[in-house]
Amino acid sequence: MKTYGVFVQSLPDADEQLQAVFRAFPDLLFVLSEDGTVLDYKAGDSTFFPLPLQDILKHRLQDILPPDITIKFENSISKVKQTGETASFDFALQIKQQSCWFEARLVPLPHMQIAAYIRDITIHKENELTIRRQLDRLAALRTIDLAITSSLDLNLTLSMLISQVKTQLNVDATCILLMDLPSQALKYAAGHGFHTDVFQHTALKLGDGYAGKAVLMRQTIRIANLSNRHTDFLRSPYFVQEGFTDYFAIPLIAKGRVLGVLEIFHRSRLSPNADWLDFMNMLAGQAAIAIDSALMFNNYERSNTALIMAYDATIEGWARALELRDRETEGHTQRVTEMTIQLAAAFGLAEQQIVQIRRGAILHDIGKMAIPDHILLKAGPLDPQEWEIMRQHTVIATDLLKPILYLESALDIPQYHHEKWDGTGYPHGLKGEQIPLAARLFAVVDVYDALTADRPYRKAWTHTEAVDHIHFETGKHFDPKVVEIFLQMLNRQKNK
Repeated sequence: MKTYGVFVQSLPDADEQLQAVFRAFPDLLFVLSEDGTVLDYKAGDSTFFPLPLQDILKHRLQDILPPDITIKFENSISKVKQTGETASFDFALQIKQQSCWFEARLVPLPHMQIAAYIRDITIHKENELTIRRQLDRLAALRTIDLAITSSLDLNLTLSMLISQVKTQLNVDATCILLMDLPSQALKYAAGHGFHTDVFQHTALKLGDGYAGKAVLMRQTIRIANLSNRHTDFLRSPYFVQEGFTDYFAIPLIAKGRVLGVLEIFHRSRLSPNADWLDFMNMLAGQAAIAIDSALMFNNYERSNTALIMAYDATIEGWARALELRDRETEGHTQRVTEMTIQLAAAFGLAEQQIVQIRRGAILHDIGKMAIPDHILLKAGPLDPQEWEIMRQHTVIATDLLKPILYLESALDIPQYHHEKWDGTGYPHGLKGEQIPLAARLFAVVDVYDALTADRPYRKAWTHTEAVDHIHFETGKHFDPKVVEIFLQMLNRQKNK
């Protein structure tokens, strides 16, 4: 046949074209009645289907599918019939002991019929799962990174680590043994997923058990059939109750130093691929860094605590030396320190502020160490010249303590506790809130204790007399707000 000089061959009909399409792609097409009965089918590859296709003609498709898929199929048919729109869903089938994924699309046809188009999307699903798994692993590593930089509590760090290992590697149980340097033994530190408390009593010498061997060799050890092994691994007669089959021991090494062992247990056979093993080693490496950071911080904290205790003991020694020199004020420092701490707490100050207030209260009169005996120990009143020298004790305290960086935040009381609210105090004549709060708190306590204690030249005042004097000096010597809180505190103590 020739038309306008061009030869035209007959094209294949629609059915031939459809057959060619299905030969090119491993897809299935079912033509269904409105209740799901199979009227016809086209197939490129029907090997994944549970039954031979010719056997399902005139049968409802949903009657031969697994129950969970049947529900999705029925819902999709209803949607197509009600809306006249395409409906789709994903489903999985076990084929030759492998999980395969498919997408089903249901499209309305004329005469109340439905086209059900089924495509194999296993590769796409596997890629999707791989990407999701990689994102989860990145998130796990990020969590460990955050633990390294923010949470330096060793117990929290270990708890987070074993949780991430168990979840990301999808294993039954994990355990971390830490190296105890004094005993040179691996001791249980954290674990999750165990049925018994067998592992909580672990103390393995280097070279003992699989964990001890992993540390000694600095290599990962894997036992793929643990239940058939009769070795020293069994840490107690009850170990067999755990039912573990697969085992890994990975040494935790940071900065060339073995910190412990990460143990992984599973109650069935693991089939780890290279990707799984790489991630396991990556988790172990991050775990070692996190543990090293936490241990280093704990060691620093212990050293710092010991240093602080030594400093505070020295401070208390200075105060005691002053009291031994001036027997008149014996016990005064301890009393005013305790009462000032209570007042600071009642005032709502933060714990760290109270720590500095305590040190300042202990050292409040340390400058008197430089006051000559004939003035400091004088039984009678001081003359004006002697008072001028006595008042220098606040300046002396400042000169003595200021070079000590550790006491920089504790200077307010030694330097300013003789300042007065109305500006008539010394050494600087500060007024009102120019005076640091710590010094204002201490001033009330200091006067109250001095008035209610016996002195060689007078008997102690009664509580009522001392309170009356403080009321009289409110707004002149003392901060009114401080007096209010102080008297409330005294009333609570008296009423207990």
